[in-house]
Parts: sequence; C-alpha cells; structure tokens
Amino acid sequence: MNISLSINGTTHDLDVDPRTTLLDALRHHLDLTGSKKGCDHGQCGACTVMVNGRRINSCLALAVMHEGDDITTIEGLGSPEAMSPMQEAFVGHDGFQCGYCTPGQIVSATAMLSELKEGWPSHVSDDLVSAPKMSRDEIAERMSGNLCRCSAYPGIVAAIQDTADKETT
Repeated sequence: MNISLSINGTTHDLDVDPRTTLLDALRHHLDLTGSKKGCDHGQCGACTVMVNGRRINSCLALAVMHEGDDITTIEGLGSPEAMSPMQEAFVGHDGFQCGYCTPGQIVSATAMLSELKEGWPSHVSDDLVSAPKMSRDEIAERMSGNLCRCSAYPGIVAAIQDTADKETT
C-alpha cells in the first residue's frame, strides 16, 4: 500500500504492507531508530511517539492509520547539537541509564507537559475542572505507561519537574 506520512515535519512516501505498525515503518522503512521495540504489546512505552500532539504506543498503531497526521518522534524533538528542554533536563538529571527507554520517556514527558498546560486531568488530579497541579503523584500517574528497567526514575522525575518549573515561570 502506498501511504504518505508526515514525520518530524517532513513528508515521507512509503510502500508498506497494510499490517505494518507505525513503529516498524519508522524503524525499518525510514531508519528513525530512536523509538524502540520493547514489549511489542503497548505496556512498556519504549515506542512512544506523538501523533497530533498526543502520545501513543507506535507498536500498537498501524502506519496506514496515520496518513495525514502530524507524527513526532524523539528525532523530531531535538538533536545532540540542539536538544529540547526535556532532553537537556534528562541529561542534567541523569534520567537515563542504559538509555533504551529514554526516547519513549522523553517523548511521553514532553506530551505530558502539554496535557498539563491544556488542563487535562488525570486519575490523581484533585478535580476535573481546575487545571492539574504538577506534583510527584501527577508525574508518576502520567508516566506510568513508560517503564525503566534500570530504575532511573528519580532522575526522570527530577528532569520532568525541572522542565515543568522552567516552562511555567
């Protein structure tokens, strides 16, 4: 099937099997290998990308479903020469160890801050009307779909909190 995907601001024309996941299209057709295949069941978050500003598990989405969508991968957030604020915070707070989960964590955390700014409540938010307040409980709840087997959670939480503090001041 011929499809056109908008990834990190660039349009890519692909010829894919209709059963190709978005993750496999990114990794195997476009050599965008930042998103990782962890569990392949949508449970670990290593494959997290943003589609139209919302985070999704790309291992559970078919590439053909996202024609016309705006897809952002870790490669679209920044580069080693020009890191995004969240990437800088992860480095500054040592929010990674083996690094396998790090791209999904950073993409998810970036999307999470947008959710908070837009006032989207979570399960632990105080109420459904007021804008949620950044807290360790909010971070833990919103990042619960992203696992880190090396237990870099203290650095990850500190990086997210630091970025949120800088973006709200």
